[in-house]
Amino acid sequence: MSDQRPDGPQPRGGILMGRPFGVPVYVTPSWFVVAGLITWLFGGRLADVLPELGYTRYLVALSFAVAFYGSVLVHELAHTLVGLHYKLGVRRIQLQFLGGISEIEKEAETPGREFWLAFVGPLLSLVLGGGFWLAMRAVELESVPGVLLAGLMVSNLVVAAFNLLPGLPLDGGRLLRAAVWKLTGSPMRGTVAAVWAGRALAVAVLIGLPMISASRSGVDQTTGEALLDGVLAAILAFIIWNGAGNSLRNARLKQVLPELSVRALARRSIDVTADTPLGEALRRAHEAQAGAIVVVDSGGAAIAVVKEAAVSAVPEHRRPWVAVSAVSRDLEPGLRIPVDLAGEQILDALRRAPATEYLVVRPDGSAYGVLALTDLERRLTAALTGR
Repeated sequence: MSDQRPDGPQPRGGILMGRPFGVPVYVTPSWFVVAGLITWLFGGRLADVLPELGYTRYLVALSFAVAFYGSVLVHELAHTLVGLHYKLGVRRIQLQFLGGISEIEKEAETPGREFWLAFVGPLLSLVLGGGFWLAMRAVELESVPGVLLAGLMVSNLVVAAFNLLPGLPLDGGRLLRAAVWKLTGSPMRGTVAAVWAGRALAVAVLIGLPMISASRSGVDQTTGEALLDGVLAAILAFIIWNGAGNSLRNARLKQVLPELSVRALARRSIDVTADTPLGEALRRAHEAQAGAIVVVDSGGAAIAVVKEAAVSAVPEHRRPWVAVSAVSRDLEPGLRIPVDLAGEQILDALRRAPATEYLVVRPDGSAYGVLALTDLERRLTAALTGR
């Protein structure tokens, strides 16, 4: 399963296992929970098939869990290689509860590329399933290798079939998105269609999986088994529903990013010296209808920017006695940004030097205004909520 994440710093996301093709692979804590569950369930099945194993069956089951997630990693690496081939960038791969996620940084430029980016993962899972089926023919089925190969064949076919279901955040949802995009010429319409399909799929999983499990088990299903099926269905449905919503928010973010520009977001500013009382500086800013204050030296060169949050923390009655230098941040490297920055360039600049205010400068180095992080966040939030 592949996924797009919003630009900005992301948490590491687990234990670093390696960097194939330069892309970090992390295992999240939820993987250990699922690996333990797989070991318990598969080990119980082995007691019926190979009773002579005794408690050793749980070691065999654990090896199956590890091999299964190895197959999931291969599935995600397929997405990664296509993403790198199309120069979309891959931030990282995560192995987690639902299987795996390849975090693709950029959107595919055409529906055809979107199709291949999504389809290559399930395709490789099908190939792996076929490979394990061929390997099964060379071993005794009622043996440890035979049982492991059979389990890996079935699990890879299930992974392929599940990921081909038509709803985001699954690969099938991206295939649906590519198809609607191709038909309508609008990637956003494709995303919306795939998101609603994903939400419908989440509801179907929540209701359908327990019903299917109950019908197959019949009267032999215990209360504990029914409860476990219900919990797993609820978790899976929540992940699909939440993933569909994230896909829509990310698509909206990608849509609005090209429209953002520092020139349009920058606030008008006034210049004051460091020893100017805060109250006087605010009065001047109000008269000039400016939304920001820049601190300059005796030669008129900008040296700091007044922090809005720090100003709010100073009681009004104390502002005539507090110098602006006390509520300012020095202009360290990275806190001067060009006025012509736009789109993802803005986020790249802000990631390199995190701050709440930035001095916006013209090509000649003179001050144009101040970019407040709150203004950018407000604009992005409006885009993500569809307002």
